[in-house]
Amino acid sequence: MGKNKLSSNKLTSIEDKVLTIQARDDEKLRNELIGDYQPFIKKVTSKVCSQYIDRTMDEFSVGLFAFNEAIDQYQEGQGSRFLSFADMVIRRRVIDYIRKEVRQNRLIFLQPDEEDEEGRLEESYAEQKAAMDHFEDQIQVENRVYEIEEYQKLLKTFGLNFKVLSKHCPKHVDARENAKEIARLLAENEELAAFLKEKKQLPIKDLLNMVSCSRKTIERNRKYIIAVSLIYLGDFQALKSYIQP
Repeated sequence: MGKNKLSSNKLTSIEDKVLTIQARDDEKLRNELIGDYQPFIKKVTSKVCSQYIDRTMDEFSVGLFAFNEAIDQYQEGQGSRFLSFADMVIRRRVIDYIRKEVRQNRLIFLQPDEEDEEGRLEESYAEQKAAMDHFEDQIQVENRVYEIEEYQKLLKTFGLNFKVLSKHCPKHVDARENAKEIARLLAENEELAAFLKEKKQLPIKDLLNMVSCSRKTIERNRKYIIAVSLIYLGDFQALKSYIQP
């Protein structure tokens, strides 16, 4: 075996294993990792579904596919450990699956049944629709709470928290919108985003070539710009609604 090749037993962390799988397309190591972390997948999936999920259920299969997806998408230095990232991917995929099932079941439940009495049928429609709407609302609330928790963890790696951000949020609407636009441009540029993740700092010099504001303005709103950029880079779908126009 060449010096540049590591055997799986020399990989000391799950992050090492994931990056090795990506670099070498190592299916054997991938299957081992998925097998070893099935209890983790089951735990996350059960928590999302608020019930015990075993290996025979569709939700567990969705969790497995999501964990495999996380292996492919994880990036070193993105601000979170692999298991935190995998937790987020599993939750999102399971929630998407549940929403899809809810929509399909709603269509089935609301099909007219000519044998029912008209009053009972209308009452049944209303009850079923209200129950489905409530369930979807609960899923959205849980997803938002989870994203806030993960966002807090990501902010912490940059030395930020909500208390700090409240002090550094631009007071004027125009200044806030300008800072949000700078953050969006940064997040959409791979090189600038990589610089932010690695250095934990704004690439101010490069940003000045992309925007029509002064260095002083960017530096004054530095913490807010970083915080908004992390919402885009972390792909926090629920939180994006708070920063988009």
